[in-house]
This record gives sequence, structure tokens and C-alpha cells, in this order.
Amino acid sequence: MKTLFYGTLLTALTLLTSTACTASQPPGSPESKAGGGGSRTVRPVAGCGAHSWTDPADPSPTRAPARCDTGAPAPRPLAEPRKLTIATGTLSAEYVAPLQVAVDKGEFKKEGLDVTLKVLPTPDSLPLLAKGDIDALWAAPEAAVMNGIRGGFDIRWVAANFSPDPKSKSGLWVRLKDGESAGQVKMAGRRMGTMIGKGSVIAYPMEKALAEHGGGLDEIQYQQLGSADVLTALQNGGVDSAWLLDPVWRRVDGAPGYAFLGGQPLGEPLGGMLYGPGLLNDDVDAGVALLRAYIRTVNTYFAGDYKADATFVTYLAKLLKTDEAILRSTPSLRMDWEIRTGTTDRLQAAYKAQGVAEGDPLPESRTVDRALYEEAVGHTP
Repeated sequence: MKTLFYGTLLTALTLLTSTACTASQPPGSPESKAGGGGSRTVRPVAGCGAHSWTDPADPSPTRAPARCDTGAPAPRPLAEPRKLTIATGTLSAEYVAPLQVAVDKGEFKKEGLDVTLKVLPTPDSLPLLAKGDIDALWAAPEAAVMNGIRGGFDIRWVAANFSPDPKSKSGLWVRLKDGESAGQVKMAGRRMGTMIGKGSVIAYPMEKALAEHGGGLDEIQYQQLGSADVLTALQNGGVDSAWLLDPVWRRVDGAPGYAFLGGQPLGEPLGGMLYGPGLLNDDVDAGVALLRAYIRTVNTYFAGDYKADATFVTYLAKLLKTDEAILRSTPSLRMDWEIRTGTTDRLQAAYKAQGVAEGDPLPESRTVDRALYEEAVGHTP
């Protein structure tokens, strides 16, 4: 099955044709390397000053995420409207909320973008992204993505999504066996429910949690489940551990027989927006416009503790089609469009430990492109 998937992916890659898109640039102007290595003019952006960028090499869990003023960066409508499709594994998870709000509040339309959000798992999305049938992927640099890049797929992680609040218990949960307590769990041999299965970005934080509880990435069994089925399987005994996202973990928090073992590192996003050759090379203007709308949505609606606004939480619960009381009971995510240095290195090390990485690790230059979001906020490295 794995061989068939990557064969399909590589076949799709041969269908791609791309031409580098570069913008004219006056001598001495700041440059962005967005667009297949070409250079583009980067101009200062009103409302996006010194706080709109943080050093990617700063891994501090207390680092304040980058922010512009409310409503910034302002829209710069494209000369010709574009229709774009973004694939995502779910529309109900809280980390998808900025995209849902951007569509609902017309932030994409202000840029001349008609955006459709389409539910598709990452493995199904990759060949479609390669063929241009979808334009972007709201997911993460999973093992399948890394292996696709290694096989010739021109794809980059171009913007992040969030990191958890310190009070969050989004992460690895386990059903306790008789005689076990949270501090005395043996994970070796357990069956774990996950949306992605082996090769998910959660392998990186899970590796640490497992090591602290008598297990390893190669010592547990993985069961891939739909987003709505992970919690159900944990509760009915179909699996005995699971990775639960905000706000789903609240349904077992405090319930007898469950324990939280660890979650995502603070201050380090592990997913977000992935672009293929279309928005990376062929239509960089649209690629920057899409990120500009996303960043503006974060600054306008998700800049701080957005759940302190009761009216907004009611609106968000309806938009995500989730239980308002559960949504309200979890801390706000720390929405963050920036990507930390070395994250894809750490992810690939975890994939190798799981036995799902193919070949040598990819350098960050092949997996990450920060130039588009830097251009959107007017930052020049």
C-alpha cells in the first residue's frame, strides 16, 4: 500500500510544469526569496512593526508570538481574482478556526481570493496538490510530506498554526489499567488511536512522553481513525491511548481511569500551511495574499485570549459545529504563523525512530519557506 501511494505521488509529479515567477525590483530594494528562488520587492507594511517577526532560532516556550496591529496587514487585492482550494483533515478542530473565520468574515475575499475549504486526509491531498487540483494544504510536515519531497515533490511548509497554552492538556491520553496511576503507566505494547497513524508530527512530542512512561515509538501499535472516532475509540476500549486535541481532551479530563502523559512543546508550532509549486512558484502573488489574509485574521480575531470574549466563543462554536461549553472550558490556543528553526529536523528524527522515514534527512532549505509570510508583514531578514 505504501509503495502504491508513493508511486502514485511520483507519477503525479511528472505532470507538473512550473515556471518561476519573479517581480521586478529596483536596485537596492529589500528582497524576498519567495518564488522558486527569484527575488521580489518587500515593502514596509503599516501596522506590522518590530513585533511582527521573531527570530526563528528562538525556541523559548515563553516567547511571545509575532503580532501586527488589528486589521493588519491591510488587504492588497489582486488584479485578477483567484479561486483557491485548501485541503484540511477536519473543519471542527480549533486549530482550523482562523481559516474558518477568514472565510466567514470575508478576509480572503478582501484579497481577491475565493477560498474553498475541503476535508481530505493528508495522504489523499498530496497527489492532488502535486497535480494542481488543490492549491494548499492545512496540515503539517508529516512523514508522507517529507518522503514526497525526497521523491521530487516541490512542497514547502510556509506558515505555522499554533502552539498550546501552558494550561492545555492537548496531547497523549491513556486509559489506565487496573492498579495503574498517572505516574505508573507502562506504554509498551499499547494500541494508540490517531488521525494520521505512523508518521504524524505528534511522533516528536510523543517520543518524549513515551520515554517517560516505559515505551518508545517502535513499541506501540498505531490505529488510524477519523477525527470524530479517536475519542470514541478511547472511551469504548477500541484503543487504550490516543492523541486528543483541544477541546476534545476536556471530555476525559478528570474522569476516572484516564491520565494525561504529555503534549506539544510550548512555543513551537508543528503544522500550518503547506504550498505546492502553484503558489510557491507560478502564482506567488496569490500565495502571499493568502498568507496576508490568514495573518490579518490572526491579528484581528486571535491575537490574545480570544476566549475572554463570550460573544466570540459563541460565534466560534457555531462556526466549528462544536459544543460551546467544551470550547469555553479549554484555554485559547496561541495562534502563531511563524516556523521555528530545526522543527523539521526534530520531526524527521522522530519519523526515523518510527521506521517511516525514507533516505537521509532533508535540510530545512528543502522543507521550509518563510519568505512568503515575511513578505506579507514587510520583514526583510
